[in-house]
Amino acid sequence: MTEEQSYKPLYILLAIAVLVNFSGLFVPLMDPDAGVYASISKTMAQKNDYINLYFHHADWLDKPHFPFWITALFFKIFGYHTWSYKLPGILFTLLGAFYTYLFAKKFYTKKTALWSAIILMTSIHIIISDNDVRAEPFLTGLIIASIYHFTQSLQKKISFHLVAACFFAACAVMTKGIFTLIPIGGAIAGALVIEKKWKELFHWRWLLAALLIAVFILPEIYCLWIQFDQHPEKIVFGTNGVSGIRFFLWDSQFGRFFNTGPIKGKGDYLFYLHTLLWAILPWSIVMYAAIFKKIKTGIKNKPIMATEWFTICGSLLLLFVFSLSSFQLPAYSNIIFPLLAILTADFILTKNIAGKKIFNYIQNFIAIILLLLVIALAIFYQPPFSVVSILMLSILLMAFILLKIRFSLFQSRAYVNAAFSILFVALFMNLSFYPDLLKYQSGNKAAFYVNKYFPGEAVASVSAYIPSAEFYIDKSFYGTSIKDIASGKFIKARLLFATEDDLKALKETNQPFQIIKIFDDFHVTQLNIKFINKKTRSGELKKTYLLRLD
Repeated sequence: MTEEQSYKPLYILLAIAVLVNFSGLFVPLMDPDAGVYASISKTMAQKNDYINLYFHHADWLDKPHFPFWITALFFKIFGYHTWSYKLPGILFTLLGAFYTYLFAKKFYTKKTALWSAIILMTSIHIIISDNDVRAEPFLTGLIIASIYHFTQSLQKKISFHLVAACFFAACAVMTKGIFTLIPIGGAIAGALVIEKKWKELFHWRWLLAALLIAVFILPEIYCLWIQFDQHPEKIVFGTNGVSGIRFFLWDSQFGRFFNTGPIKGKGDYLFYLHTLLWAILPWSIVMYAAIFKKIKTGIKNKPIMATEWFTICGSLLLLFVFSLSSFQLPAYSNIIFPLLAILTADFILTKNIAGKKIFNYIQNFIAIILLLLVIALAIFYQPPFSVVSILMLSILLMAFILLKIRFSLFQSRAYVNAAFSILFVALFMNLSFYPDLLKYQSGNKAAFYVNKYFPGEAVASVSAYIPSAEFYIDKSFYGTSIKDIASGKFIKARLLFATEDDLKALKETNQPFQIIKIFDDFHVTQLNIKFINKKTRSGELKKTYLLRLD
C-alpha cells in the first residue's frame, strides 16, 4: 500500500464528518439568537438596506454586520428558508477545516493535517453550531484563515498572503469585534517572542497590516456612523446619544470584559476549563494532554525553533483572556477549535504516544459513554424515529463497519471509534431529537400555522419573545402593547401572539378577542431533566396563544 493509499480511510472519515455537519440544515431555527440573526438578515435583504440593522422594527446594536451581509446575500439568491440561513455558516466552518488542513500540512504532515480536519469536524460543539448557527461558525473559518496567511507572509515583506491575512482578520472583526484579533495576534506575536525573532516581531510589515485591517473594517465603521452616530436622538439600550462606533470598538468587547458596558454578565475563571471538557468531545481529554505535552516537549526536549508555537500561543492566550472576562458563553471557544484540533492531531500521531494503551482506553470509554447517553436520552425523551433518520443511522453504521473491515487503522482505531460515536450522536440529535424538540418552540410552530391558515395576514406580539416567528412569518410582524391595543392605537395587525400574562391583561381591558390556537412553549436551549423526561414534560411547558382581535 502506497502512502497516498493509506490516507484513503481518513478521506472517507472526513467526508462522512462533513456530510453529518449538514444534517441539521433543515431543522427549524432555535430561539433566541438564531431567530434574531435570521430576522435581521431577512429585513436587510427585503429592504435592500445593507447599512442599517433592524430587529422588531427597531434599531439593533449588538453584533457587527459581516454575518448579516453574507446571510442576506444567500437569502437574495435562494430565498428565505431555514437552510439558506444555515448554509453560509456551515460553509465557513468548512473553510475553517480547509485552512486547518493547510496549516497542519505546512508545519506537520499530511496525515496530521487530515486528522486535524477530522477532529475539528467531529467536535460536538462545532456540529451543534452548524445546526444552531450564530456568529461562531463564521469565526471558525475566518480566524484560522488569517493565522495561516500571516504565517505564510513571514517569508516576505509584502505579499498576497499579508493582504489575505488582513482581509480575513478584518472580516472576523466585522463579525464579533476587535477581541477576535487576540488569537490571531497572539499566535503570531507569541511564536515570534518564544523563538526570539525580534526583527520579525518589530518588522514594519505589522504597521502595514494594522493599516490594512483598519481600511478593511471601514464599511462597518461607516454603517455604524450612518445608523447611530449621526442620530444621537435614537434610543438604544434605554438611552440616547449612543455611539455605534464606540460600541463596536469598545463597549461590545472591552465593556463586556470589564463589565462596564450596556450588556453585562457574570464571569467564572474556570468556565472554559470545564466547558472544553464537553464542547470538544470526544477529544477533550486528549486535547488537554496535547497542550501539556506541547509545552513540556517544546521547551525541555527540543530546541525552541524545532516546533511551531502558533497553535499553543493563539489558543491559550484567548482562553486566558476570555476566562478573565465577565461575559462568557460556550460558543466563544469554538473559534480556537482549529488550533486545538491541530495540537490534538499532532499528539495522537506521535509514535511514543499513539501506542500507549491509556489513551486508547480513554477514547473507547468516551465513545461508549456517548452512545449510552444517547440511548438514555432516547429512552427518557422518546423522540419519533423517521424513515430518514433510521436510514441515515443505518448507513453510518454500515460505513463504520466497512471502514473497519476494509482498512487496517492500527493505532488510530480507538480514535476512529470516538469519531464515529460523535457522528452517531450528531445524526440522532439532528434527525430525531431536535426536529421533535422544536415542536415545543412556539415561535416557529405558530408562524407555520399562520402562514397556512391565514396567508397574507400580518401578526403582532406583546411580550411573547419569539424571534423565530418574525423570521418565518410570510407577512409583516409587529411589536405592540396591551395599552395600544385597548386604546385602538394599534391597527397594523388583528392576529396576536400572546403569553398567559398577556391574555390576563387583555381580559382586564375588555378588549374583545377570540383564541384561535394554543401552542406549547419551552425554552429549547435551556433543557432540564423534567422536560427531557416525557412523563414530567407537561409540567415544564408554558403556553403561547394565537388570538384574533375583534
